[in-house]
Amino acid sequence: MYRIKEAIIVEGAYDKIKLSGFIDGVILTTHGFAVYTNPDFIATIKRLAEETGIVILTDSDSAGLRIRNFVKQQAASGKVLHAYVPDIAGKEKRKRTASAEGLLGVEGMSEDIIINALKQAGCTVDDSARDGKKSGITKTDLYMLGLSGGSGSRELREKLSHEIGVPAKLSANMLLDVLNRLVTLDELKNIIDRINS
Repeated sequence: MYRIKEAIIVEGAYDKIKLSGFIDGVILTTHGFAVYTNPDFIATIKRLAEETGIVILTDSDSAGLRIRNFVKQQAASGKVLHAYVPDIAGKEKRKRTASAEGLLGVEGMSEDIIINALKQAGCTVDDSARDGKKSGITKTDLYMLGLSGGSGSRELREKLSHEIGVPAKLSANMLLDVLNRLVTLDELKNIIDRINS
């Protein structure tokens, strides 16, 4: 696994799945043009841009460039990096036909191309973490702290989200990604203790 400090913003679920296979880091999806009408997502990327920085990794077609520009404008007060994939003609294996512009998207790129694009963008890439082990806050930690899987966990997640300044409507998985960029496990425990007291 390559550990990336900055949060990576991609267009769709298949892009995230592709990157999750070799990247240890926060990977968020815009869900295409849905990003335009999702204030919670916009608030999250603004916060991440200010705290850890973000890198925008969209397809090289015109839709990808429009999404890139929108995200860049929304997060302009923070650190915004741009990773570009090359124009390669073709189609992804899961699709019956090529995209309108006939170019491969992020999901169709090789691991080497993506990592190279992230490095060229100026991302903090730590490939010494390639042992496959993740560190930081885990799903088990969320469960043990009462943030998932129990009665009242949704309310506790909402209180925590308010406390750390991220949208309350984040799923448990997205919250986990964000927490691993913003706080340590010990800091999280202290925040939960404060909330519960």
